[in-house]
Amino acid sequence: QVQLVQSGGGLVQAGGSLRLSCIASGVIFKISRMAWYRQGPGKQRDLVAEITSGGDTNYADSVKGRFTISRDNAKSTVYLQMNSLKPEDTAVYYCRQIGSLYDYWGQGTQVTVSS
Repeated sequence: QVQLVQSGGGLVQAGGSLRLSCIASGVIFKISRMAWYRQGPGKQRDLVAEITSGGDTNYADSVKGRFTISRDNAKSTVYLQMNSLKPEDTAVYYCRQIGSLYDYWGQGTQVTVSS
């Protein structure tokens, strides 16, 4: 069973920044599409940002210009840099590693933004 190990997150004031990290399966990382999702209280899990194996990125409209997804293939790690955080960004954030024959999720990490 592949495990994605997430770190980062925590409590921050509105306007602050946080960086999430996710160490994924190294063998297949280079060919994987990586993504971050979030699930707020009482809400469904939604896509926040994704990055292809070639480095193309896509963002939810609500985070464009504030969040940046990046990957380090040498470290099998995907990052989510979150700036100008808002209370509505409060959620559990999950990383996801996606391929044609696999689909793995991280354990989730809480991000809480106070007003």
